[in-house]
Amino acid sequence: MTAAPAPLRIGNASGFYGDRFDAVHEMLTGGPLDVLTGDYLAELTMLILGRDRMKDPGRGYATTFLRQLENTLGLAVQRGVRLVTNAGGLNPAGLADDIRALADKLGIAVRVGHVEGDDLLTTREWGPGVLTANAYLGGAGIAACLQGGAEVVVTGRVTDAALVTGPAAAHFGWAADDWDALAGAVVAGHILECGTQATGGNYAFFTDHDIRRPGFPLAEIAADGSCVITKHPGTGGAVTTGTVTAQLLYETAGARYPGPDVTARLDSVRLSPDGPDRVRVHGVRGEAPPPTLKAGLTRLGGHRNEMVFVLTGLDIEAKAALVQSQMEAALARRRPAEVRWTLARTDHPDAAVQEEAGALLRLVVRDQDPDTVGRAVSSAAVELALASYPGFHVTAPPGKASPYGVFEAAAIPADAVTHTAVLPDGTRTTIPPAPGSQLLAPVDEPPLPPPLPPGPTRRAPLGLVAGARSGDKGGSANIGVWARTEDAWPWLAHTLTADRLRTLLPETAELPVTRHALPHLHALNFTVDGLLGEGVAAQARFDPQAKAVGEWLRSRHLDIPEVLL
Repeated sequence: MTAAPAPLRIGNASGFYGDRFDAVHEMLTGGPLDVLTGDYLAELTMLILGRDRMKDPGRGYATTFLRQLENTLGLAVQRGVRLVTNAGGLNPAGLADDIRALADKLGIAVRVGHVEGDDLLTTREWGPGVLTANAYLGGAGIAACLQGGAEVVVTGRVTDAALVTGPAAAHFGWAADDWDALAGAVVAGHILECGTQATGGNYAFFTDHDIRRPGFPLAEIAADGSCVITKHPGTGGAVTTGTVTAQLLYETAGARYPGPDVTARLDSVRLSPDGPDRVRVHGVRGEAPPPTLKAGLTRLGGHRNEMVFVLTGLDIEAKAALVQSQMEAALARRRPAEVRWTLARTDHPDAAVQEEAGALLRLVVRDQDPDTVGRAVSSAAVELALASYPGFHVTAPPGKASPYGVFEAAAIPADAVTHTAVLPDGTRTTIPPAPGSQLLAPVDEPPLPPPLPPGPTRRAPLGLVAGARSGDKGGSANIGVWARTEDAWPWLAHTLTADRLRTLLPETAELPVTRHALPHLHALNFTVDGLLGEGVAAQARFDPQAKAVGEWLRSRHLDIPEVLL
């Protein structure tokens, strides 16, 4: 009987451009690894890199990764750890060349491959103002580079999970239609992609653990695609079914999680404890991916400015009405295309600290013309300094207009994208689309457990019995909610409907809200379309990435059965 192959140990050292700089070194020295990944690209990052490329065509990649390699490339080669990263951004070939130059400078022999073909900017006419247009590629190009002997693989825009599916497919020799194994690796990749969010970072029940410096996560992936999520011994944070559930729900939507390699069925995922700081992820099923690839477009949307007026003490509503009427009269002479007012009642009566007596009136203006939202708005605000409500002041001096971006998603036929692996010896290998495809279809809500029997209730915050994590997908927000205990799941499943969510979060009242139930995770996942306007780069609301919407939901009060409290 042939023994099962040893698990592939894949770690993560970056969840975004700007993550902990020392993480690459920490992961290489903290314990055994086979592959170390780094995710540097978000929707906003592509806009930033696009502006970099406008200034210098040789830029367009995440320079942090190259600086991290200055004291870690030798370690990785010495320990036989392969590095896989999307830090190539808009210029993966340029970053690959610069890594080779760094290796030569350091006297290190290293084989570097890269993946390209995602950049679609020049392939068609996208319309005015588009800075970047990139298809989300899968992991097959990464797999080809690794099979071609690469020790470092640099990509542009691939799916976050591709950084894991590629190495796993290369290591285990999975076929391109081994849907279940690939789906298991996609789930592992999604858990790892945001770094320490899987080990207690941004966790609803953070007081249960010491998360002052959480360690980065790693996955021990088996040949069938199942895995164990863990972290290096002695590092901070925690890996529990709760921390893993939170990350599984982050920035996902329904039961079908589509990607270029496979569509993973999130409603099939099972989690079980596997020892201290170890969670087993198993049972994942996969289906053929959609026939199209997602393409992300970023463009400059115009210019914006923001003023925050501090209103203190008594007559808050009247003070807000006064300054708003004064500003509106001034703006009428040169009115911006969009004017938005928001009053946040952060004030407390009879406050012992002045700041606690203050409310915040936020003015956000947007227009194509920078002067209309810059000098005109700032001058209007300054002129009110001695002529408005008592106690007039602002949180910061009036500023200039700043450009804002817009993110859009488009669907591109998979066979219209030339996915190319460039091997260390310069060989260019074209990667075909997945060998099958399947149109996405909604999944019927699964059977729910019977509701709890009637009993006494107490008015209390939802967060006492449920965790939540929220995030952004373009202009939509995702809110994942899970029951803290198995006993709370029936109550949560029957209580937190889409209509109840709209009631608890009045900002969503007029927006489309879709609920997805994931019973194996004791979780619900909500998508709120349009909450974020034109996406994070547009900064359309106070919390532009919806990072804290879940915590807002947890703070809201409901009638909760006393048996759960």
